[in-house]
Amino acid sequence: MSLASDPLPERPRWEGEGTSRIPFQVYTDEQLHKKELERFFYQGHWCYVGLEAEVPAVGDFKRTVVGERSVIMTRSAADEISVVENVCAHRGMRFCRERHGHKKEFVCSYHQWSYTLQGDLQGVPFRRGVKQDGKVNGGMPADFKTAEHGLTRLKVARRGGVVFASFDENVPSLEDYLGPAILGYFDRLFNGRQLKVLGYNRQRIPGNWKLMQENIKDPYHPGLLHTGFGTFGLWRADHKSQLVMDEHFRHAAMISTRGSAGQAGQVTQVSSFKESMELHDKRFIDIVPEPWWAGPTPPGRPKASEAPLGGSEVPEGASVGAPVPTAVMMTIFPSVILQQQVNSVSTRHIQPDGHGAFDFVWTHFGFEDDTPEMEQRRLRQANLFGPAGFVAADDGEVIEFSQEAFESKPFHRALAELGGRGVENTDHMVTETLIRGMYAYWRKVMEA
Repeated sequence: MSLASDPLPERPRWEGEGTSRIPFQVYTDEQLHKKELERFFYQGHWCYVGLEAEVPAVGDFKRTVVGERSVIMTRSAADEISVVENVCAHRGMRFCRERHGHKKEFVCSYHQWSYTLQGDLQGVPFRRGVKQDGKVNGGMPADFKTAEHGLTRLKVARRGGVVFASFDENVPSLEDYLGPAILGYFDRLFNGRQLKVLGYNRQRIPGNWKLMQENIKDPYHPGLLHTGFGTFGLWRADHKSQLVMDEHFRHAAMISTRGSAGQAGQVTQVSSFKESMELHDKRFIDIVPEPWWAGPTPPGRPKASEAPLGGSEVPEGASVGAPVPTAVMMTIFPSVILQQQVNSVSTRHIQPDGHGAFDFVWTHFGFEDDTPEMEQRRLRQANLFGPAGFVAADDGEVIEFSQEAFESKPFHRALAELGGRGVENTDHMVTETLIRGMYAYWRKVMEA
């Protein structure tokens, strides 16, 4: 093993051929971070930018990011979403400062260049010069063409009310990018119903952006770190569960069915389990099954009537004998987490800012056809999450502490060997296979 005084190699040194021992350097090296931005955020990948429901009317916009580049998602026509880079084609100024708003056009305040909602340049002050004392002074060259100086437009993909964008015109289709296994869980949540934005949380976490992808690919920690998860049975290692990846191992879904636990003694001996702890309002964690939880009924399978399954009722439309997940956590690499925890649903957008920090933006949503009672339930259960949530505050803290250690000891490595050293889908949560899978993909792309 390297000594602390040794210079770090240009390429991280992995122990062995696998990815179960992760060099701290992948979290601390500035040049690696810049390479990640190019290879994961700006080339060959789709990045989440928002929900169509955030820009319901023509002219509505949302400022967000792809990687570390500022972009604007706008409703540019009745059935058109455009995403343009927030960089004026003239002098490169970030002209949009508001996070949300409504505009008929985009105008850069520096020199008043104006653009359509699709990003086309439409106005240049003094383009034909200024008349003075019988002559025309200045102006743009005769061969200047507005069509050649619009805003950078990103390729856009929309599915189920969710918007992704890419700087890469040659990126594969969103469906191929997600792959059939993950696409099925994506369509389970975003099944065509009109989405409704309920609110936002924002937090800044002093840690490498990949640590949040790891955190949601890690079923090992929830029942150990989070007192609320283990104590109130929200997420336990002995729940009926599945871990599913796409064929490239970059995306993953952790699927859990609450109430299907085995012997409680296996999980109640950990220090985070507090037998005496109680909630004053049990509505934070109770289950009201929804029809979409079961996903579409496979052809030829009968629909289920109401019956107990895994501690909850089978929703109308579910297949007989089919498990009904009460929690599905999806990581869409590199930029977003799609969360269902009981009745709380949200997107979590990872926004890198240097190798040692990222912004984390939660968009809590529901559906337009929700009853008032269900909307309140979603809002209430959303309090489990976010920067001050009963659960998620723990994650931000451990990521910060991890990054501090990585920076102080960049020649060392982390260990991810629960469940072995290989990469495979599993029917249990006692494994770190999803983390190993993500780094198998990371190495394939970064070392090419």
